[in-house]
Amino acid sequence: MVKEIPVYLFLGFLDAGKTKFIQETFEDERFDSGEKTLLLVLEEGEEEYDPSRFRVKDFKIETLSVQEASVERLTQIAHAYGAERVVVECNGMTPLNDFFDVMPDGWMIAQVMTFFDSTTFLTYNQNIRQLTFDKMQYADLIVFNRFKDEYGKEQFHKIVRGVSRRPDIVYEYMGGRAEYDEIVDPLPYDLNAEIVTIEDRDYAFFYRDLMENMQNYDGKTVRFKGLVAVDKKLKQGTVVVGRHIMTCCEADIAYSGLVVKHASALPLRTRDWVTLTARISVEYDKIYDGEGPVLKASALDYAEPPEQELATFY
Repeated sequence: MVKEIPVYLFLGFLDAGKTKFIQETFEDERFDSGEKTLLLVLEEGEEEYDPSRFRVKDFKIETLSVQEASVERLTQIAHAYGAERVVVECNGMTPLNDFFDVMPDGWMIAQVMTFFDSTTFLTYNQNIRQLTFDKMQYADLIVFNRFKDEYGKEQFHKIVRGVSRRPDIVYEYMGGRAEYDEIVDPLPYDLNAEIVTIEDRDYAFFYRDLMENMQNYDGKTVRFKGLVAVDKKLKQGTVVVGRHIMTCCEADIAYSGLVVKHASALPLRTRDWVTLTARISVEYDKIYDGEGPVLKASALDYAEPPEQELATFY
């Protein structure tokens, strides 16, 4: 069997603070677990590492361009060194999937940390939104460096939460002071209601939160409007109901649907709009290829399309 190797990803654009944070991490004796650590640098940054200050004793630094990286090359490097864990500094202008495509078998993502320069983040987010989104979508931690008191945390917070509710957010001010984001994100619907009603404008938030926190919805009854998808491979009385969601830009619009089991006699067809009331049960279903939310309908009827058929986070 292939040995599993944990991978720690450090993401961000040039001069965002990745190298400094990795340097400080390697200087921390608590990070010296005794494992052979491969530091894989996939960009040429302005700041260089100072290995003489590392408290991690057994390490190897390998610098490659993204174009030079391949499954075979990374496998060879890791095997020759006997790497037991990998720390990766990624080029911010490269889509993250380019790295995922060259990850050797057995490399498992353990943690993703993303760094942004606060003085340029809003401009980058406006002009190269797809790349900033790419660096936030899998993050466990997002750090805004060079933050200033005159900046509004709410604006930065809202952009991150439009991508994911998962990551912790840290604002690191000039001078070294750091603050965790403590802004509360109430859901746009009452999850404790007898019937949780999802307004048309809130489907994207509902779908994402449901898929990220399924256990919070197990046993809840929900009502929402959605677009039907049918397939001959589905069992009788099973359809998929959902909406097209735009997460980042037009290029990533995708139909995001949920398995629905019903006893309705309606001759449902793909692209029919329906209003659904159903109880959510988290269980195995082959459509998810694993465990997922299965909605058991108590009411299902045709509906008029919403004013805005495309669901977004904005």
